[in-house]
Amino acid sequence: MALRPDEFYDHALAATDDERRLPLARMTGWDVSPFEPDGLRVAPLRPPVLPEPPRHGEDPSNCDACRDQGDGIWFNDSWRLTRIAGVGVPLVLMLHPREHYDMADLPDGLAAELGVLTTHIVRHVQALAHISRAHVYRIGDGGAHLHIWFFARPEGQAQLYGSWMPVWDDLLPEYPADVAEADAALVADALVASIGGRRKAT
Repeated sequence: MALRPDEFYDHALAATDDERRLPLARMTGWDVSPFEPDGLRVAPLRPPVLPEPPRHGEDPSNCDACRDQGDGIWFNDSWRLTRIAGVGVPLVLMLHPREHYDMADLPDGLAAELGVLTTHIVRHVQALAHISRAHVYRIGDGGAHLHIWFFARPEGQAQLYGSWMPVWDDLLPEYPADVAEADAALVADALVASIGGRRKAT
């Protein structure tokens, strides 16, 4: 059985200094880390907050993802793909189910569709010129409505490998919006051709 919140906190505290700061993660020593370890400090570990605050959109009547059904670059009857603006990497897309589900309550049929859709989106993002990889992330702590992130890693940028890429994305200057829009349109058109759906909501 998993540790209770207080047990987990006490276990973690045992590894901290007198300011409740954990040592730097091994990841900060990786050559893809955006930070130099010298001068970098870990924030003090805070005690658990119980009950946890609700995520945005726990109530479907107050869910932006449910409300913004017309926003997107590609749609079918069950799914909607949007482009996230203001990012630093070449393209960030987000896939949402049209109905209000999180990952754990996704019906099996939609879960199967999610796997196929994810594969097609990755293929089409990686087919874009000067894109080497499509990273796929599902976090789930910010919003209750399932949303899957797709990050396009620019070709040749070895520092953007792996799990640090969303941090690099936040540090980089904003990528030219017109280029991102054009690439998003290519992905949407490729999805229509490979799996169906449409470019505009109806």
